[in-house]
Amino acid sequence: MKHEIIFSDVINIKPETYTDSRGEFTEIFNKSEFQKIGINDEFLQDNLSFSLEAMTIRGMHFQEEPFAQSKLIKVNKGSVFDVFIDLRKESKNYEEYGSLTLTPADGWIYVPKGFAHGFCTLENSTEVLYKVDNHYNEGSENGVLWNDPFFMIDWPIESFNPILSEKDKKLPKWKEIKSIVKF
Repeated sequence: MKHEIIFSDVINIKPETYTDSRGEFTEIFNKSEFQKIGINDEFLQDNLSFSLEAMTIRGMHFQEEPFAQSKLIKVNKGSVFDVFIDLRKESKNYEEYGSLTLTPADGWIYVPKGFAHGFCTLENSTEVLYKVDNHYNEGSENGVLWNDPFFMIDWPIESFNPILSEKDKKLPKWKEIKSIVKF
């Protein structure tokens, strides 16, 4: 298993794939292997997201303490432009975002607590698996608007009309909630 820190504690983990005449085999999650690279979270829940159309944006979401979540994100089918915003006040990358394109061949992305996270699908019929280390709590759910000018995220969208849920269209801008978010 290879890994690379790609942005302030966000890690890209690439498990080995074994190929033969039958196809491929990949061990996609092994807790002891993840612990060797410093990921000690106890993942409690797996979620599966399916987006029918390309240019669907899901995010930018986070849960606040005491229900904050670390996430392991993996694309099973299709591809996404994955985005993570560091909201940890003590971090050297506070209020900065990182991004990368993620496909099934790219393994996992580990996003620790204290980040807003989201993605834009780049292909139709995209499927994303993610593990979280804390259960969902509606009262702790929060997020920032996908196109908040504060962050100036360079989304790879073909128009200014991506597909969004009604909930995501109504997320606040960062300066509206910055003073109350605690990480």
